[in-house]
Amino acid sequence: MPVVTPTPKVREENQDQQVPLYHVVLLDDDEHTYEYVVEMLAKLFAFSESEAWNHAVEVDTAGRTVVMTCELEQAEFGRDQIHAFGADWRMPRSKGSMSAIVEPAGA
Repeated sequence: MPVVTPTPKVREENQDQQVPLYHVVLLDDDEHTYEYVVEMLAKLFAFSESEAWNHAVEVDTAGRTVVMTCELEQAEFGRDQIHAFGADWRMPRSKGSMSAIVEPAGA
């Protein structure tokens, strides 16, 4: 009787497997002007003035807007850039940057 050597099972990795994506969500407040939002988004995310204005309107009316969808490390960096942008010099009551969060894109 021939000896059969079992073939080791090789776990196949799906090379098309997707890396989880995350949203950078800008949150509304009453301490920053539309002009601030447009300026910040243009500088940090290279949005056109029109794109940035649309996000400013959305964050004001909906309370939030997704400004970027990417891998976690880049999303955290984008959020941190928003947090570091500083106060709106146009509004004396503005004491700091806008708020942003990172959330799973599937949420």
